[in-house]
Amino acid sequence: MTEDTSRVVCPHCAGVNRVPAARPAVKAKCGRCHKPLFEGRPSAVSTKDFATHIGRSDIPVVVDFWADWCGPCHMMAPAFEKAAGSFEPAARFLKLDTEAEPQIAAGYSIRSIPTLIVFKGGTIAGQQAGAMTESGLRAWLAQFVSLPAKAG
Repeated sequence: MTEDTSRVVCPHCAGVNRVPAARPAVKAKCGRCHKPLFEGRPSAVSTKDFATHIGRSDIPVVVDFWADWCGPCHMMAPAFEKAAGSFEPAARFLKLDTEAEPQIAAGYSIRSIPTLIVFKGGTIAGQQAGAMTESGLRAWLAQFVSLPAKAG
């Protein structure tokens, strides 16, 4: 896009929205479904919308590859949720269930869960396998995403 706008994919309907830089993105709503573009928590993603989120978003996309049976995945989930609350709207946070979407996990050679991947411009900017503490997760994410200024 331009420096004046960023493309942001809606976590509800996968509509691609242009968000003006001059407006607070945290308050932005989808032009298609009219739901908030950011809710301060990760969103589940399926095969249907995964490519849209990765390929059409101008902001970094952080994906947690996890499974319901995975104890470390459940241990890390609260830290991932808090990170989403802190880093949005500078990044999109998604959760992909590797049991429900095995083809995507296989496509990225996910062999251990949880695995986090940060995508920028449709390509992998960083990847980390294994559960992380909240402070470890925040430090790792800071390499790829800047904490947004809080809207007053």
